[in-house]
Amino acid sequence: MSELFDAVDALLASRATLPPPAERKRLRAAHGLTIDEVAGALKVRRATVSGWESGKTEPRPPERDAYARLLDKLAELYPAPADVAAPVQDAAVSATFTAAPAPAEARTLYTGPAPDAAVMTASENTQTPAPAPVAAVPAAAPRPARTTRPSSTSRRPGARKAAPAGTPAGDTDPRFENGPLAVVDVEDGKVLAYCVGGLVLDVPAKSLPSLVDWTLKEAKLGQPKLSGPGRPADPLIVLTEAACERYGLPVSLTAEEKDAGRIPEGHKVVKQLVRAEWKLTKRGFGPWARIYRPAKGSDRQCVQLCIPSWNALDARFWGDAAQLPPAELARVLGVYASRVMTPRGSTAVTGLELMTALHPPTHAVRDEETGALRQAETKTPGSLGSDPVDCAPCEAPDGHPVLNALDLPRFHVRGPAEKLFEEAYDWARPMTDDECTLRHLVGLDVNMAFAAGANGLNVGLGEPTHVKAPAFDPKLPGSWLVDLSHVDLSKVKVGKEWVELDGSLLPSPFTPKGDRPTGPAWYATPTVAYAVELGYDVAPIEAWVRYENGRYLDGWYTRLRDAYLATMADLGVDADLSPEDFLAAMDGYKERDPELTIVVSAIKATVKGGLGKLRERPRGEGWRPGERWRALERPTWRPDIRAAVISRTRINLHRKIVKHAAFTGQYPIAILSDCVVYASNGPSPLDFLPYREGKPLPGGFKLGINPGLVKHEGTQSVLWGEEVRERFNAPELNLARSIKDGTVTDVDNGE
Repeated sequence: MSELFDAVDALLASRATLPPPAERKRLRAAHGLTIDEVAGALKVRRATVSGWESGKTEPRPPERDAYARLLDKLAELYPAPADVAAPVQDAAVSATFTAAPAPAEARTLYTGPAPDAAVMTASENTQTPAPAPVAAVPAAAPRPARTTRPSSTSRRPGARKAAPAGTPAGDTDPRFENGPLAVVDVEDGKVLAYCVGGLVLDVPAKSLPSLVDWTLKEAKLGQPKLSGPGRPADPLIVLTEAACERYGLPVSLTAEEKDAGRIPEGHKVVKQLVRAEWKLTKRGFGPWARIYRPAKGSDRQCVQLCIPSWNALDARFWGDAAQLPPAELARVLGVYASRVMTPRGSTAVTGLELMTALHPPTHAVRDEETGALRQAETKTPGSLGSDPVDCAPCEAPDGHPVLNALDLPRFHVRGPAEKLFEEAYDWARPMTDDECTLRHLVGLDVNMAFAAGANGLNVGLGEPTHVKAPAFDPKLPGSWLVDLSHVDLSKVKVGKEWVELDGSLLPSPFTPKGDRPTGPAWYATPTVAYAVELGYDVAPIEAWVRYENGRYLDGWYTRLRDAYLATMADLGVDADLSPEDFLAAMDGYKERDPELTIVVSAIKATVKGGLGKLRERPRGEGWRPGERWRALERPTWRPDIRAAVISRTRINLHRKIVKHAAFTGQYPIAILSDCVVYASNGPSPLDFLPYREGKPLPGGFKLGINPGLVKHEGTQSVLWGEEVRERFNAPELNLARSIKDGTVTDVDNGE
């Protein structure tokens, strides 16, 4: 009889009820799971899960029953919008603000153009808004906010009506209907808050504490969460110089305050906040100040301040954003917020925060006995968790406390056999006689090179494990001590065929300076895997590997890629242009909309800065070598992940260079990070890139705006290059650094 029952159970399992394909995808995304993670758990291919979510195929037993169980559990955690009936959401699911907005009849809402659908991301469209807590409705609402449309004659000289192109739409979530942020300014004695889309709010607040209260209770600012287990973004308030004066803050910081990164704790405004029972983070009241009260359940009270005149918007990454009028600044920051996330600090800080927002360390689980949601004690699958982990000794920068156990001699300088040196290229060589007969030097720049290097990269999620004499596994992230000096670039495999090249004209793929290794050295997994790809055996001596791993940066890459492509499309550079049209579209694109050009610059800086933060060094703090510093307490202090991304980015570029050389016989003369320079008879990339009927060399350089493709960086004459090198008596001066505009002010030291 039991066999009959088993057969019946199997029959039922074969028809396990599944939600529609779109709902399957929503549930997976709501929990922050990737297709690869689901495929790995069910022991099927990635394409199989993708087919289930697109409706092209349906799962069969035994995977169907397991897949149905997964979706049922996710549906309990993330019910469809139509199923949400509870007026108050549990604290473990998300945080909400403390007060409901002023009554609807007391407000005039902006009724401008319809929102741009391209601005909303898939993750935003699938979120279920959390209703405001019933207890949060105030007994007596304060003066309601007035919302107006700015007139064409702005109060500020030189300001203009907010431009529609690239202006983010207001969030559909009613909690954040006025957008993610506001720029607060004072005009004709009135305090006004400029929001996205041209919306302007009256601000009744007469002190900074009351401004914080107004922001949380009336302004309806914020942004939906980017991941199912995550939380909504806190509202951002940007204070102009006039607003700083109005609220008792200095317009600029003194030299001492700049060094400290904050105003003194005894400042009157800080005292006002303390009296109102508001708190500041350990960073204090600086250019990016966070003002909060400890959360009570779902009651989250936190406001982010940005003060441009205190250099919050660093000109290296934000251009002249700090000098923009309020409406224009709101547009720039609003586009960035809608496509990347609401800024949480510098572009570097925001890049790191974006990783965490997409992979929150913990998540809510349902108690099987009570049915209530509670925060899980274990980390969310695919995240880095809540606790920091120490890096391997070879991955540690100088002065890290993990090196104390090695008992190194004082002033000892670690070499490649002791320390992981995975950095971007800085390489150049003298031109050959044949190259000197050509007329031009043409620079190619890889779009979003480090973002492309992060895409699909398997990285460690937990602690490293030390292994002696391991067998190399290209799928296992880690650091490997291995001798690659035997790899000869004069004969390598390109695809499945051996080819002969002039190895003296190529940089080594294994060192940032392009020098051939002379013995064992530490390398990240992508570097060692490339040696195998080139056709050479490897025999690691030892390794620090991470058995818990995953594609942690995939969502981060996708978010930043989409932000970059959408903004470049607004500037007239689409992803599907022909090579000729692409070069024409890139010519002068920055002048078409200078404000959106600022956003492009900030997105790029978010990529590089976020990766740099993974190995942040001490910043003052009275630190001494051998002691811990503040950044080490973050789960996102992960130098191994940074090294893996840089390794893969450098290898990606070298692979294109080798394929180009094998097909054309042309070799680079200089490489700087993501820029490579070739000698050419013509001034355009099309004069030397091997396009046939509009199609590029497979695996080589391809013109286009997508990450990993290349654009024209600049062209100078061969005579210019030779004259510059002769003037500085530096035959290997890196011309890639100056190829864009031809300006060389001093001998390049690589810093």
